[in-house]
Amino acid sequence: MSKSRVAPRLSADPALSQTPATRPFAYRNRTLHCDGISLSTLAVEHGTPLYVYSADQIAYRFQLFQSAFASRPHTICYAVKANSSLAILRLLGQKGAGFDIVSGGELERVRKAYKPALQRVVFSGVGKQIWEIDAALKANILLFNVESEAELHLLAARAEALNLRARFALRVNPDVFADTHPYISTGLREHKFGIDINAARAIYRKAAKSKWLDPAGVSVHIGSQIRKVDPFAAATARVISLISDLRKDGHNIRYIDAGGGLGIEYSDSAFDPAQQIQKYAVALSRVLSGSVLDPETHLLLEPGRFIVAQAGALLTRVLFVKKNGTKTFVITDAGMNDLIRPALYQAHHEILPVQQPRTRATLTADIVGPVCESGDFFARDRVLPTVKPGDLILLLDAGAYGMSLTSNYNTRPRPAEVLIDGGEAKLIRRRETMKDLLAPELLP
Repeated sequence: MSKSRVAPRLSADPALSQTPATRPFAYRNRTLHCDGISLSTLAVEHGTPLYVYSADQIAYRFQLFQSAFASRPHTICYAVKANSSLAILRLLGQKGAGFDIVSGGELERVRKAYKPALQRVVFSGVGKQIWEIDAALKANILLFNVESEAELHLLAARAEALNLRARFALRVNPDVFADTHPYISTGLREHKFGIDINAARAIYRKAAKSKWLDPAGVSVHIGSQIRKVDPFAAATARVISLISDLRKDGHNIRYIDAGGGLGIEYSDSAFDPAQQIQKYAVALSRVLSGSVLDPETHLLLEPGRFIVAQAGALLTRVLFVKKNGTKTFVITDAGMNDLIRPALYQAHHEILPVQQPRTRATLTADIVGPVCESGDFFARDRVLPTVKPGDLILLLDAGAYGMSLTSNYNTRPRPAEVLIDGGEAKLIRRRETMKDLLAPELLP
């Protein structure tokens, strides 16, 4: 990893309306910094678009979960899909994180980033293939979160073929409503995820007859970007009731996987991550403590967004400011292929100029990219300080589902990534080249 050393970290500027514990991006001498490192300097050294992350913020968020659930056996299984950077996975793995994966590719990322963490992996997803199951069995992962009876039959067959026993949990669908975007809600009957909780007991009974299957846990996940803690408690309560029945049936259920999905604040409203984690922990602990579960039942949690979203941002440069009639467009060198959340979910990201303006002049504009789609936008009718071509702007809270959802649409190279760690800017992914993009293709 290439490195550049700059000044030590300073406190956040009040203009961000947030504390350093929420966002690590702050103005110093009217220039935005990440943990003390100038974003203008990073743009010169690494170009734009550029993803920038704070290692301190990632570690802080992870430790919030560790501390909040310290009173019971637990593993924080970071959701790799949120941001699968090898450097970030290694950072978390070294701090004791497990990982929630949804593909064989993500398993290989964990193996390469921090091999000792393979035995702290839970494997979710509705469409596991034979090669993925085999790889996970050979890696001796902690748990398969099984999402259909057909998958359970396949898991038993592959375990037998490899002469290995597979620990599994059924991912049950508790039919609990979570107030979130419909694309990231997963806990209702009409969703593709999970198994009807009312059918689970019979499925466990069948599975227990196979010597290749170990019914070790029960799993639930109701969605993502959920800001209220009550739905998590309700879903966990339903799972605990099922576990009680399963134990009566003689199953040795040792794990309860409460999933992930705890949301953050994407606007500039005040947000205290420590307080939010505490509310979440209290809600789950109240349900767990008042249940029939013994204190040794191991709790698994699968946060992703909450750990990395506000630790990262997308740095981009203004190419043009264009007017069509009464409409103003700020056109940047980043596009929807670099950050698709606004186009896909109509998601909101705060946008800040890297150079703090000396006047209060503003403009109302659509912030858009160069991709050949009308859906290529980051904000509609956003009021922001006046900017001109060549200026740098920063899209906050892009550390989750930013780089992991990038593409090469319009044959555009994906951005570079930089991790700010210990007062250094470390290049953790170089910018793609045209050679990279064309390498897999063959001319007959």
